Amino acid sequence: MVKKGSYFFGLTILVALVSSGFNSFEIEKVEGFHLGENEKISYYVPSEDENEIETEIDMESGLVAVPYVGKTFAGFKQAVAFKESRGVLNKVNTFGYMGKYQFGRSTLRSVGIHDFQEFLRNPEWQDKAFRALIAKNKWELRKEIEKYNGRVINGVKITESGLIAAAHLGGVGSVKKYLRSNGKRGFKDGYGTSLKSYIKKFGGYDISHIAPNKNAKAKVS
Repeated sequence: MVKKGSYFFGLTILVALVSSGFNSFEIEKVEGFHLGENEKISYYVPSEDENEIETEIDMESGLVAVPYVGKTFAGFKQAVAFKESRGVLNKVNTFGYMGKYQFGRSTLRSVGIHDFQEFLRNPEWQDKAFRALIAKNKWELRKEIEKYNGRVINGVKITESGLIAAAHLGGVGSVKKYLRSNGKRGFKDGYGTSLKSYIKKFGGYDISHIAPNKNAKAKVS
């Protein structure tokens, strides 16, 4: 009788302990990762050729660039678009530069685009214009790319993609002056962004498949 009573007493204690353990469990919420009832999580799965995922946090706005992938051309496009406009297709800044890559009107005309309203709503046109401008700038900077690639100026390694990004910011003429002066003749745009920062930020991307082309055009219909 005593053994039977001890058995039930022990079983009761065990059940009480297990129950209290589950009752005391609380779901701990992590700030910044809550979803509403109708919200979804979106994410990107890279291909075999884009298996390095990089994430960047803008310290001023707190926005996260998610994601641009590795050092591929796709990564280069995404990184430039995020830096220029946060990737907003129809953005026009205070100086009149437009699109996710922030083109000036004269530059758009030089790559064969004259319908600026259609350009602002057409992602295909914007990507084609970006690719065409890279080809033109590669041709303009072909000697500089060959001569300075791999050198270090102002503590920053010179690469093809870095120079092309800098040309997108300030034009090929500014890039040539910067290189020939060993970094002494710098350039900053209307918002204070320097060539040096672009050469550093966008260095090391693989854009080798785009051939230099003096007369490159964005073939749009």
